[in-house]
Amino acid sequence: MNAPVRPAEMTTVPVQAGAALRVSGLVKAFGDNAVLRGLDFTAQAGAATALIGANGSGKSTTLKCLIRLIEPDAGRIEVFGRDVAALGTRDLRRFRSQVGMVWQKHNLVPRVSALSNVLHGALGRVHGPAAWFQATAPATLRDEAMTCLARVGLADKALQRVDSLSGGQQQRVAIARTLMQRAGLILADEPDASLDPQSGEEVMRLLADLARVDGLTVVFISHRMEHTLAFSDRILGLQKGRLVMDKATTTTDAAELRRFFEE
Repeated sequence: MNAPVRPAEMTTVPVQAGAALRVSGLVKAFGDNAVLRGLDFTAQAGAATALIGANGSGKSTTLKCLIRLIEPDAGRIEVFGRDVAALGTRDLRRFRSQVGMVWQKHNLVPRVSALSNVLHGALGRVHGPAAWFQATAPATLRDEAMTCLARVGLADKALQRVDSLSGGQQQRVAIARTLMQRAGLILADEPDASLDPQSGEEVMRLLADLARVDGLTVVFISHRMEHTLAFSDRILGLQKGRLVMDKATTTTDAAELRRFFEE
């Protein structure tokens, strides 16, 4: 993996010490099904936080509520000091463009290059065709996109079509796209789920490094205990929509975590 490359212009969301994300009293129900039952937690800047729990415990719903892809029924969410619930349509769109989402499916355009896909991360701040393709992008944008690809170890794949890359490489292109968004917060929903063990480990190590080395805030969902222990700094355990564990990773072990992965 290439060494970190962080030009000053790469981050517009503040990267600062302390809690980057604060959640209090988060509630969400779908009809009579109460999915989230009053969650309270924080995520620190420069740290990777793992969200674990059995299927149906509310992990994915929690991530989506953080940026209002799903509207919470109650509670308060603050990201870098901003009250997410108070954002109007335009400000919410701008806010979402500055939060990186990494999914199991990479959501890339398969028939264009890795470089063009990374450029799409600038669409929230660049108008017109400048960020559509590498051929239409000005040199400054192309250089920034190349810096993002270099950070994930794929500068040499910049001109290759995405559909010619391996699954792990495609996921790293998706992560480079979040860096192109200049995201200070990355939310990752089982980013290693569809990958082979080696590629999954590389992706998780990259996300952990983006937190610990680059100072970003990373919150990820994991169904792999070994990844939770190796690549998180804090662990949040959900059970039936309630937070039943909130611990520094160094203060727990596999024996304590096993119940979250065996239910």
